[in-house]
Amino acid sequence: MMRLELVKRPQRSMLFSALSPFIAFVLTIIAGAILFALLGVNPVKAFQIYFLEPVSQVWQLHELAIKAAPLILIGVGLSVCYRANIWNIGAEGQFILGGIVGSSIPVLFPQFEGPLVLPLMLLFGMVGGAAYAAIPALLKARFNTNEILTSLMLVYVAQLFLDWLVRGPWRDPKGFNFPQTIQFNDSAILPELMPASGRANWGFVFALVAAVLVWILMSRMLKGFEVRVLGSSPRAGRFAGFGINRMVFFAFMLSGALAGLAGISEVSGAIGQLQPVISPGYGFAAIIVAFLGRLNPLGIVAAGLVLALTYLGGEAVQSALGISDKVARVFQGMLLFFVLGCDTLIHYRIRLIGLATPTLEAAPKLEEAR
Repeated sequence: MMRLELVKRPQRSMLFSALSPFIAFVLTIIAGAILFALLGVNPVKAFQIYFLEPVSQVWQLHELAIKAAPLILIGVGLSVCYRANIWNIGAEGQFILGGIVGSSIPVLFPQFEGPLVLPLMLLFGMVGGAAYAAIPALLKARFNTNEILTSLMLVYVAQLFLDWLVRGPWRDPKGFNFPQTIQFNDSAILPELMPASGRANWGFVFALVAAVLVWILMSRMLKGFEVRVLGSSPRAGRFAGFGINRMVFFAFMLSGALAGLAGISEVSGAIGQLQPVISPGYGFAAIIVAFLGRLNPLGIVAAGLVLALTYLGGEAVQSALGISDKVARVFQGMLLFFVLGCDTLIHYRIRLIGLATPTLEAAPKLEEAR
């Protein structure tokens, strides 16, 4: 019998480490071409529609910025968690809670208008996302619960809570029974950057600022050093006096705050009211963004734009070629698969190991052991 084993390389290639995202993207293109061919579509035409048409006009670039902003914000927060070896998979739920808590001001107090409304909404959104992220952090720190399961399960709680709110206590009484809240007043709407040319709003600016600030945190500040040490060697971190439980709360709540900011920015910017669904899966797609950007906040900006393009491209091929909208999800899944696969092969090599078969002399001893 034979089995495969991953053996850590004594020294990884710096060249291939730098090229890994590009190799993964090329492999995704090759796999995508095969996918389009199997669907009976000319791959060249499909890729032209998928990657070029969505950015051929100025207003489409604005749409790209709208899609990229939440992906970058969430991905930057997740990068801190993953660098600390803390696996927050529930950013989608934190995104939704941020949108809900931030929207409480224009929904419950529609008469409250003025320059303080929007800053309070953004602050409430960050607090809501951070507070929701504190739940799996508390469970991990206090009971050593698996944060992957707890953060993921809380996503569905948030989705159902949002659905209940917009169909029940927060439903617009003048909305012809549609499951949605009232339209936000002008004071509660995130301003557009260049209204004359497109819909892109300040959410994209928030994403860029967050990426720069977190990059400074991770590369220039003691807290970033603490994140890296605890992520790579928890034992060394303990000897240095770094608190693992404190890091769990810090990473989760920073990630949740940025996801919450993304949620309220999306609701107050692109949507303008709460609906049963406010995210097409940004919280899960941002995991791909984080790894495609190599957990570097500045790299995540570029990765967020690439993933945003897959959303727009999926909509374009759906309308132009009649292909299912699930094609964009398939592309995102393949991209994550190839990114993780390339990174794995850069850090490890595959070794084929033969398992020794028991001899006749050893058979009685095996029977006795059983």
